[in-house]
Amino acid sequence: MLIPTLAALAPALLLLFYIYHKDFNPEPKRLVVKGFFFGAIATFVSTLISGPLMRAGFFSLEPQGIWECVKVSFLGAAIPEECAKLLMLWLLLRNCAEFDERFDGIVYAAAIGLGFAAFENVQYVIAAGADWFTVSVSRALLAVPGHFAFAVVMGYYYSLQHFYGASAPAGTKAKILLYPILLHGIYDSIAFISNLNPIFSGIGTLVLLYFCYRLFKATRQRIQNVAADSDLRARIMADAAPWDDTPDEQ
Repeated sequence: MLIPTLAALAPALLLLFYIYHKDFNPEPKRLVVKGFFFGAIATFVSTLISGPLMRAGFFSLEPQGIWECVKVSFLGAAIPEECAKLLMLWLLLRNCAEFDERFDGIVYAAAIGLGFAAFENVQYVIAAGADWFTVSVSRALLAVPGHFAFAVVMGYYYSLQHFYGASAPAGTKAKILLYPILLHGIYDSIAFISNLNPIFSGIGTLVLLYFCYRLFKATRQRIQNVAADSDLRARIMADAAPWDDTPDEQ
């Protein structure tokens, strides 16, 4: 039980380590860890949305057609899960003095998304029983990086709205939730459709891999751009410090 659990947690922890050390001015570890556990809580919060929708007959956990796959992907996963993550992100950052750079939003959103992915991963891997290794590898390559990518997008637009407010590009506030939902829903739809029959399986797998490749490439570029921007601002401030005319405190 210990080894499967560690295998389930490792991908999320590695990605969290990666994003944390991309920050030029690293966030307090306690807040990052708090965000990670907020992500685990989000798995329960999301069921408060998906559960009633399923009981009302809006989707089935065993879709039999393409439209059913799309419905369960969006109503059963993308919408409730991304809404829950955004709620946790807001609770974490609403009175957070350390949230003072654009890259910080990406770090905290990623911590929450990876906490969600880690807890979900543990459930899937343990439920797989003897097949835990196959499940852990497939989810490490696809599911966990997927949650990471959705979170980076959410954090990017959350920071944009927070720091620029009314002067942020049009639609920024809507994109905080809309874009992660769309990416998550498309991702899950491809995954569900690929399970419908052997023909869809091969094609769907290739499409999913390509989608993931493009998603991760765009995510990496976004991380690099915002990190570089934060680094540049920090260096400008550091260079200007010696010329600060503010008198020393007596």
